[in-house]
Order: sequence, then structure tokens, then C-alpha cells
Amino acid sequence: MKTKQLLENSLILLFCLLFLNVGAQVKVIKAGSFDQLSDIGSPKTQGTVQYNETTQTHLLKGSGSNIWFGNDSFSFLSKKMNGDFIIQTQILFIGKGHELHRKTGLMIRKSTDSNSPVVACSVHGDGLTSLQYRIAPGDTMKEVKFTISGPSVLQLEKKGNTYTMSVAHSGEVFQVQKLENMDLGADLLAGLFICSHNNDYTEEVEFTNTRIFNSAPDNLVQYKTYLGSLLETMDISTGHRQVLASDKGSWQAPNWTPDGKTLIYNTSGKLFKFDLASHESVVLNTDFATNNNNDHVLTFDGKQLGISNSNAETKGQSSVYTVPVTGGVPKRITDNSPSYFHGWSPDNQFLLFTGQRNGDFDIYKISKNGGAEIRLTDTKGLDDGSEYSPDGKYIYFCSTRTGKMQVWRMEADGKNQVQLTFDELNNWFPHVSPDNKWLVFISFPKEVPADSHPFYQRVYLRLMSVNGGEVKVIGYLYGGQGTMNVPSWSPDSKKIAFVSNGIF
Repeated sequence: MKTKQLLENSLILLFCLLFLNVGAQVKVIKAGSFDQLSDIGSPKTQGTVQYNETTQTHLLKGSGSNIWFGNDSFSFLSKKMNGDFIIQTQILFIGKGHELHRKTGLMIRKSTDSNSPVVACSVHGDGLTSLQYRIAPGDTMKEVKFTISGPSVLQLEKKGNTYTMSVAHSGEVFQVQKLENMDLGADLLAGLFICSHNNDYTEEVEFTNTRIFNSAPDNLVQYKTYLGSLLETMDISTGHRQVLASDKGSWQAPNWTPDGKTLIYNTSGKLFKFDLASHESVVLNTDFATNNNNDHVLTFDGKQLGISNSNAETKGQSSVYTVPVTGGVPKRITDNSPSYFHGWSPDNQFLLFTGQRNGDFDIYKISKNGGAEIRLTDTKGLDDGSEYSPDGKYIYFCSTRTGKMQVWRMEADGKNQVQLTFDELNNWFPHVSPDNKWLVFISFPKEVPADSHPFYQRVYLRLMSVNGGEVKVIGYLYGGQGTMNVPSWSPDSKKIAFVSNGIF
């Protein structure tokens, strides 16, 4: 009888552990995009977070017994989200740790109840990586394991009742797993978590490049409805990103001025100068040219701007103009339209542009004084995004002539056109670093048509040698049109500027 009673008591205890909902200690806190720090399931040591405003990094510390079975015990930094959204981050465990199964990552949760339905992008201390989920309150957690071990780049996306987890080692493309028909409802909590897997110890994780934002609905009309914009810079050597400013409208295509003090971007048809010291924007006067797109490029000496503008003079089609960087009345350069400006020669004497002639898009050059346009490409398909190397020997561009949009190089007179990228992504707008060593470009998913570069895509920023070869991912972001259409390197070749989408 005693044995039977002990067995019954053990079963009751197990039931309580699995299904008893343990409340959470919740703190209202401001840490970047997040406003709530919760100790879910009453971990032994309360979690803490340190947010560095300068580097925009989070340092999250906590204990907790596990995130598994029917109840969880861990620390969670979150904010309330509705609709479709994406959360991204890069992680680094601090120290060797005490448990191989300490875990961290991204989480979307119905509530702070310990037995809440949940979807989590989890990375363990031993490298185990999985998409974990609990369908109903108190259910045993399930998981889908990845083959990758110890990724540092994490993304978790909610779109309706589908949750997509994407992970990568820094520099590589994502591995992806999807969970469908997972209805967590509305008013969800999304954020970053830490669980030590042993309540007697605490663990610590640094989160960098963290972004959380609503994504575009399927019925969004491009060029009529816009999501917010983030003006960012990135350190090429570390991959660290910094948000300089945000806006609810559509900021696009920042240029870095040669003195390193200003970024020039366009929005609502006008150009603006963003001061990197004060973080303030002022209009750059372009007189009648108030329908400028994101094809603005500075001369190598920084004194002139080439722009693409559409107005009554061009019957609503884009034409190329030049204007002093200090502002003024633009001078029309191209007689034929449409023409989309992309680059200056290093001696500031010629402009490169994409022109649609006889139904085909090719690359042309023209004198800074106008006159006859010189055709440099003549293959079928779209040739676009042309840019001189700083030594003037080559022109880099992108072309769909072999199927996907790929990066190409030709000599300055158009001869010896050579393909440099050969993958399944669509690679747009190659930009040459001022030291003439590197190309940075934006890569769209293979599902996007090769001749299209729309807004609001899950894109990569990638880096390769000017001579081709290995391609490395340096940025994982939500963007596309306007992200990096123009040369955006800092003068010292150490950083790039770009626009991502969402509100930070």
C-alpha cells in the first residue's frame, strides 16, 4: 500500500509540475524597442537587462529551469505586437556557461503564463538549434531541429498562422523552417529570452542588430502605401549596424559625401541632407525638380549631383539632370527618356545611365555637357545599376542576360563584359568601395522576378572582391527598393549606409 501511495503522490506532483500555471514577475522597462522584462515561471534569480544606447545592444541575464514540457521558467524581454511582424537579432553567449542546454533566442508568446502557447527560435549552449512550440496551454513542447549548429543570426516571422524561423552563421545565407496552422491569437508578446537550464546559476547573452517591426500586408500597393524607414550604417568588418534615424514615410538610397559628414537621401520626390553629427535633415534645393527618384549620385569630388527627375518637360518620364551639391537649378543632360542615372566617371566628365530605347534597357554614357549618348551594352534583357571603379578602368553593373539578375563587369569602353556572380539570388546595384577592393550589393530572393527590385522583401547585403570570387553576407534585413540603389560607402571604405524598413 505504501508503494502505491508513493506512486500516486509522484503522479500528482508530476501533474502539477506539468500543468500548474506559475505566474510571472513583470517589470515595465525601456530597453530599445522593448518595454517589458518578465521572469516567467518564477526563476530563482530575477532577470536583468542592460541596454547600450550608443551601440544599440542588449545584455540579458537570467536563470530558469527550462523551456520545455508543459511549463517554462526563464527571463523574457518583450513588447506587445499585433498583425504580421518580424523580429531579428544576432546572439553571443557570454562565458563558457554551466549547462550545455542553456538556451537563448527569439520568442513569440501568447502571455506571460508559464504554460502559455509559444513559438521560439532556440539556440542551446551546445549548438543545438530548433523551432520549439507549444500549441495549447500546458501542452508538452514540441520542436523541429535544424542541421546547423550554433548559428548567431536569428529571425522569427509571424504571417497569419504561419511562423518562419531563419538562422545562419554570420556571413552565410539563412536555413529556414516553417510552422503552419499555429494560431496564437492577437496581442502577442515578442522578444528575446535567456534560460540557464539550472536555477542555481545565471547565464548572459549579448544581442546585437535587433529589430522588431510589422511587415507589409499582401494587399499593400507599391509606391502608394509605405511602411516606416530606418536610416542605418554598418561597419563592414564587424557587421554591427546602427540606426541613425527613423521615419514613418519612405526614405531611400543614402549617399555618403566625400567629406564623411553628410548623407544625402530622397523622400517624396525631394532630396535631403542628413548631418551625421546633429542627426538633422534639411532639404537640398533642386528648384523645379521635385519628382526625383532614388538615382542620385555624387561626383567623385563631391561638388555635383546627378539626379533622375520626371516632370512636364520630359512628359512624365525620367530624365538625367545635374545640380550643384549646394543646390540650384538642375541642368538637363539626356534628350531621350526614360533615362535613369547611376554613376559618374572619376574625372567627373561622363555620366552613366540606364536608358530604355526600342523596348530594351541598356547602359549608356554621356558627356556632362549632354550631347550624343554612347551605348555600352546591347544584349537582350535588363542591364542596370552601372558604376565606375575609382581608377576608371572598369564599369560594374547588373544584368538579367543569363536568367537571374547577376553582377557583371566591363571595361570602360564597354568591351570584355564578364559575369561575376553565379547563384540563385537576384543581385542588384554593385557599389565599389573607394579603396577599389570590394563590391557591396543587395540580393533579392530567387522568387522575386529577376527584373524587379520591389519594396519590403527579406534581402541580404553581400560583399565580394572587385575581381569576383567568394560572396559573403554582411547584412540580413527587410528592405529592397531604396535600400541601397546608389553608391553608399563611407570615404574610408569602412562603412556603408542604407535604408531598411519598419519602425525601430
